[in-house]
Amino acid sequence: MAKELSDIGLIGLAVMGQNLALNIADHGFQISVYNRTTEKTDAFVAENPSTPGGLVGTKTLEEFVASLAKPRKAVILVQAGRATDAVIDGLAALFEPGDIIIDGGNALWTDTIRREKALKEKNLRFIGSGVSGGEEGARFGPALMPGGDKAAFKELEPIWNAIAAKVDKKTGKPLMGAAPGKPVKGGVPCSTYIGENGAGHYVKMIHNGIEYGDMQMICEAYDLMKGLLGLSASEMGEIFGKWNKGSLDSFLIEITADILGQKDPASKKAFVDVVLDTAGQKGTGKWTSVNALDMGVAAPTIAESVFSRCLSAIKEERVAASKILKGPKVKFKGKKKALVQAIHDALYCSKICSYAQGFQLMRTAQKEYNWKLNFGKIAQIWRGGCIIRAGFLQRITEAFGRDQKLANLLLDPYFNKTIQAAQDNWRKVVALSAIHGIPAPTFSSSLAYYDGYRSARLPANLLQAQRDFFGAHTYERTDQPRGKFYHIDWPEKKRPQIEV
Repeated sequence: MAKELSDIGLIGLAVMGQNLALNIADHGFQISVYNRTTEKTDAFVAENPSTPGGLVGTKTLEEFVASLAKPRKAVILVQAGRATDAVIDGLAALFEPGDIIIDGGNALWTDTIRREKALKEKNLRFIGSGVSGGEEGARFGPALMPGGDKAAFKELEPIWNAIAAKVDKKTGKPLMGAAPGKPVKGGVPCSTYIGENGAGHYVKMIHNGIEYGDMQMICEAYDLMKGLLGLSASEMGEIFGKWNKGSLDSFLIEITADILGQKDPASKKAFVDVVLDTAGQKGTGKWTSVNALDMGVAAPTIAESVFSRCLSAIKEERVAASKILKGPKVKFKGKKKALVQAIHDALYCSKICSYAQGFQLMRTAQKEYNWKLNFGKIAQIWRGGCIIRAGFLQRITEAFGRDQKLANLLLDPYFNKTIQAAQDNWRKVVALSAIHGIPAPTFSSSLAYYDGYRSARLPANLLQAQRDFFGAHTYERTDQPRGKFYHIDWPEKKRPQIEV
């Protein structure tokens, strides 16, 4: 029997919104739904008549608001930007003090900060929550990264904990429900309060930046096996399947194995071979890279993964260039098994560097925005539901458990030991990619990041001397305390001359 008022509401019935609404209803919460197109709302409710909690369709925003129990809680899942602002404005005009608006889209964290501030002036509470896992995650258990008013999240927490993905308490492995509509029993929810204002959406952005890096690294491993060893898609699928049983165990490695084993229904060729080599993007990887530049944090692996997608997009230009620009004609003569292992090691080492960069970005951001982020818990909630879910994340949780103030993942004993054991193979693969003309931008930039981070002295001394020469930008000295700056009077005739 339906309740008089719903526990929560949701606006926006595209695929993500529908799936999240069904997930909430499956866990026994009555949910009101509203979409600008009434026909979509009616069809959605009619197609799902018997969920445990119940779906309540509403035809107007006023009806939607009136259907919610106080303090009202409404999730927005519409297009980021102006559409989100428009829905927030509509709700704000109808909500009462203490009511809660939750933005579950991929919002820019600075927009979330702005929105929370504006709503606070109206005595309304705001939560910006990252929701990761795509359509399937939204339906059966996403990773949830809520930020904003902590007291408001306490109101939302029972629902968020219920619908989140669950992992085993001891192993960190994702748990599965008995069947669709039958939620997971027990386990640790992949949801935790991240921090104030835009913290949740910021952490979701970093998740997506890391996701870009993971995907590009996997593509480079595939390309190297194909280009150096001439392996077929099905052979590589078997290799990725084996990798998924070891240290590289992850959702992305698992689906890569499945994709490489898939036949194209039309041509009967390997499916991956008929997919055009142009990658799309929605912008969150770009946001991460731009933010890294803004905050002065080195994140070359993530940035290179974005640039790789940009380069893939100019297909026609690349085809034309391939007829003019020639690379080396060298045939690989090594052993297959040894090279496959080397590529595995290069992928794992590069992955460590990519995550190290992502966590350093979060470490810098918490100082910038006065957040208090728990990096161990962030790694924990990424173990299930989200796109980058992996056994590897348990290692990160353990690393921050050993040292909550860990400056960089590379300094953790486990990750340090792992790279020491595998770096010869990593270097071999990067060298082979250069010798054979096979682009491996994330492998090589990760190695450069590692070598740069472990260097007590970099050639920036010469760079700073150049800056002092042409722009009087000053320099610090090795024989004086940090923070004191000097300038030398360079020969006048060597300076750039400007003719008037």
